[in-house]
Amino acid sequence: MANKETTGMKNPKKECTDKKCPFHGEINVKKGLFVGKVIKKDIYRSATIEWFHQYYVPKYERYELRRSRLRVHNPACIDAEIGQEVLVAQTRPLSKIKHHVILEVRK
Repeated sequence: MANKETTGMKNPKKECTDKKCPFHGEINVKKGLFVGKVIKKDIYRSATIEWFHQYYVPKYERYELRRSRLRVHNPACIDAEIGQEVLVAQTRPLSKIKHHVILEVRK
């Protein structure tokens, strides 16, 4: 598929029949990439990822730690577990709140 050439990722070893999988399905990925940690996972092939970033507060001349969270699609061929660091790409809207899909599990 054109997706793996676009992202430069290798296909996972597992096969899946998921239509929302970027490797075996019909989903095209966009250039928006994020790296985060899986904090929640459910049975409907969804997961929540989270990452932290520093934000400068001019009044106090200090930085504070802020977090960002995303609901993502977790394809059956990747099947990321809680606590793993993952690479996520932006896609078309997959549901009401899911607009991203997991591409790979980082070590």
